[in-house]
Amino acid sequence: MDERLQIIDFSQPNEVIGFTLLLFLIVFIRYVIVSAIFFGVFYRLGGQKFAARKISIGSWKKGQFKKEIIYSALTSFVFALSGVGMLWAWQIGKTAIYTDLSIFGYWYLPVSLLIALLIHETYYYWAHRLMHLPGLFKAVHKTHHESLISSPWTAFSFHPWESLLQAIIVPLIVWFLPMHIYVVLAMLVIMTVSAVVNHLDIEIFPENFDQHWLGKWLIGATHHSLHHSEFNTNYGLYFTFWDKWMHTESRKYERLFKEKTSKKTSVAAHQ
Repeated sequence: MDERLQIIDFSQPNEVIGFTLLLFLIVFIRYVIVSAIFFGVFYRLGGQKFAARKISIGSWKKGQFKKEIIYSALTSFVFALSGVGMLWAWQIGKTAIYTDLSIFGYWYLPVSLLIALLIHETYYYWAHRLMHLPGLFKAVHKTHHESLISSPWTAFSFHPWESLLQAIIVPLIVWFLPMHIYVVLAMLVIMTVSAVVNHLDIEIFPENFDQHWLGKWLIGATHHSLHHSEFNTNYGLYFTFWDKWMHTESRKYERLFKEKTSKKTSVAAHQ
């Protein structure tokens, strides 16, 4: 018999407000730490080493980082509200989240994670395309695209309406898909790290990885940077399959990936 943890008493407003603020701090600090690590490693400590792998030409807008962090704080608050709602639904037995590993066994942990990521990918791809429709773009998605050259700080830089669209998918998934609580937490971490990597604007995948049996299905900085510069290509989040199937993958992708990851290019940049 699986037991749900009674973390907070939702009949007590003070507990709900306090937990919401705590969850906001956890989400926001996680974003800051992950973004700071990638920015520090790839732009400060390894600036020269990774210069050849920088995708975009030019620099960031004046005040871009400050604006991105402010919007990311708003996004973190929206995500915290979503998390509180998901916790409430779990405590009253309205989700498929479980804590007892014996219910499905260890083999199901990675399977459920993959299924959840595939569902999320499908939701995000089509929601992302909708957000690029003229009527929705200005109201919902324009804020994110104001970062023409993305940075690790762009990862959570969304208008609150877009944040809400992104925040509802995990609660929807756990409503019907059985997931261990630690798998849910792992997915949230993957979402943050993936978002930072995709917006890094420095390709971290190895040479020819885009031709590897796994690599050709994974999205990295080159893939997503093209979306920020072209706007109408590369809508995916984790995986490339929807872009490939819908013929929305940029024709420049393979050439640009090869150019940025080539060892010859890297050597030339250090000479």
